[in-house]
Parts: sequence; C-alpha cells; structure tokens
Amino acid sequence: MGTDLELTIGPPAHGGFCVSRHEGRVVFVRHTLPGERVIARVTEGGESSRFLRADAVAVLDASPDRVEPVCRHAGPPRTDGSGGCGGCDWQHASLPAQRRLAAAVVAEQFQRLAGLEVPVVVQPVPGDVAGFEWRTRVEFAVSPSGRAGLRPARSHDLIPLEECPISHPRVLESLVLQADWRDSRAVDVIAPSDGETVVVPIPRRRAEQPRTVPIVREKVTTPAGEWSYAVSARGFWQVHPGAAATFVTRVMEVLAPRHGDRVLDLYAGVGLFALPLAEAVGETGSVIAVEGDAIACKQARVNGASQPQITVIEGRVETELASLGSQLGSQPVDLVVLDPPRSGAGRDVMAALCARGPRVIAYVACDPAAVARDTAYAMEHGYRLAELTAYDAFPMTHHVECIAVLVPA
Repeated sequence: MGTDLELTIGPPAHGGFCVSRHEGRVVFVRHTLPGERVIARVTEGGESSRFLRADAVAVLDASPDRVEPVCRHAGPPRTDGSGGCGGCDWQHASLPAQRRLAAAVVAEQFQRLAGLEVPVVVQPVPGDVAGFEWRTRVEFAVSPSGRAGLRPARSHDLIPLEECPISHPRVLESLVLQADWRDSRAVDVIAPSDGETVVVPIPRRRAEQPRTVPIVREKVTTPAGEWSYAVSARGFWQVHPGAAATFVTRVMEVLAPRHGDRVLDLYAGVGLFALPLAEAVGETGSVIAVEGDAIACKQARVNGASQPQITVIEGRVETELASLGSQLGSQPVDLVVLDPPRSGAGRDVMAALCARGPRVIAYVACDPAAVARDTAYAMEHGYRLAELTAYDAFPMTHHVECIAVLVPA
C-alpha cells in the first residue's frame, strides 16, 4: 500500500474501475479510463496478494473521453483535502463514455457467465440534468462531529460533504449537509414524486430506533396509465425520478399481458408492477405478488386494495414458490416479472419459474452479473434470452439497470 506504479490502463470491469497489470499481477484502478497512462497509488494489497487495488493520482496520457469532475469530492484523495468520495465512480468521464463503459461491462458479464454475445446499448432515463440532480433518496452517514457525508470506496471512513451534484435539488434544499446531526449515526433524505421532502434521522443507539417511519407517496405515470403508491420513507423505491415509469413501461411492453392471464410478481416490493399488471389482466386474471419485507407487503396490500385480483404473499421467494401449488393448482403461469436484490434470484428460483412454463419472464436487475448468471440457469431449463435492455439509472456511478426478456427456447 502507498506504492506508486506507472500503468497503462485496459478495459473497464464490473465495480467502477479499469483493469491493468503490473509484473504479472492484475491491478484494479479507479479514476481512470481505458487507454490512459497513469501513476496509480496502491490502496489495497501486498507482496503476496493475487491482485492490487489502486487510485490513479496522476494522468500522464489522458483519454479523449476524460472531463473535469463537477464535484470537488469526486476523484482520488488530494493534498488539499478534496476528493475521496466513493459515491461517484465516473465523474471524470463524459456521459456518452460512461454509457459505453457500462455497456461493455454488461456485455462482458453475459459473455463470461452465460456464454452469450449480446449487443448492449445503455439508454438514458428521463429526469436528470446531464447525469446530475437525479438521486431522490440518499442515506448520509454522520461523522462524530455531526457532519453528514458519504464514505470512500471500500472504506468505513467518512467524508463530510460540502456538495453532492448527483443528489436531487430537493434533497439538498433540506439543508442536510449544513445541519448538526451528532445525535444520529445516519440521516435519510427522501424527495418523493408526490409530496414534501422527508428527513429521517437514525439514532446512534439501536434501542432508540424510530418506532414509526413516515410513509411517502410516489406517483408513476406511463402511456398506459397512472398509479399511486404508499412507500415507507426507508423502504425500497427506485431513486432516479424517471426510473419507475421507464421500467413499468418496458415490462408491460415485453410481457404484453392479456385479459385473464395468471401472473407472478416476485420480489414485488410495494407493488410497482403488480398494479398495472392487475389492471391489464382484469378481474378474470390474477397477480400473485411475493415479497419478503413485512412493511412492503402491508403497503402493497394498501396500494392494490381496489384490485381484488392481486394476492400479496409475505415470505421468502425461495420458500413461497414451492408452496404456490395451493394458489395455482396444476395450471401454468402465463407471465413472470421479478426484480430481485443485487444478489439475484439464484438457481433454485429460476428452475422453479421455468418449471411453471410462462410464455415470458421479465427480469429486472440492478446487477449485470446476477442477471447474466440467472439467465444461464434459465437456459439450462429450456429458456433463451430474447431481448436485453440496459438503462443509465445511476449516472456517474458504475451501477446499471437491465431488463432481460426470457422466453421458451
């Protein structure tokens, strides 16, 4: 650690860095771009390590895609105290370059994990300003002195922030970065699409955790209709203001639900997809929504109260899929949508889904490695990848949202 290396930078890799080599060892380098020649300072690893991690601290030959970061906290730590924040991975790259890098990573994951050569184009999502001002939900950590901030990459340290250009203006208008939060270990700021901004301090002592968390309302408007959702301020909801509507539009398009269809909505959250699907399948159809979080299930039942064709089941998807026989009988499922956590669905879930014989599976994924791996599992059970769409739902970061469409082979 602390050693400076002169490196020529290779392709991007999953996680917000590019790959290089030094004396036969792989070096994962942040804050650089393919083709550049840099001085990189080792931040993790020793003589016996299989690989090293490093930050580019000087650029000797710059890529034409390199730009000056907008935020003073972006980039490697600098002697003037700026830099070091782990919230953004790619502020030093132009927005078109960021999307090309993300597309290359998605394509590499599908080639490596599923054996598929997939052409990938990462599409923008409406609702941000040139890649900034999009994050409507932010959990800021708090320093011992009471300053709100974010952590460096792969670190438990904290950087008190003076600005955060990727945060939605309403998040920053809450004055969270200027306030004293010394009685809190974190503070959540939520700028919902329908209603006022909400600030939720998280006490330092676990015993003092808030017994009630505010409920906010989110509105989703698509060409097919408009839906309103109650969501816990600390629950899961897409953070990009245009993401929920974009994903609902795409899922409805690829599933093409028919009147009377039987639909499974797995990892259903508060019912983002269940509500428009229930409307599409009508009273003769059914939507079974499975979700592991008790609070989300409660809100999903409230959100879908006017649609009796929705059944909300609380439990782990892995467990509940095995016991759905009483709900479904021997009849096949027509359609499936699943939006699992970053770890993905896994082999058993994909096998159980494919055994039900749906004509289309829409897999919404925030991790390209997980969806590529789960696509490979589906291929083992007679399904194929029909389409893959990728979205820049987290500009300036390495995260990318994908929607994979799986159909019987």
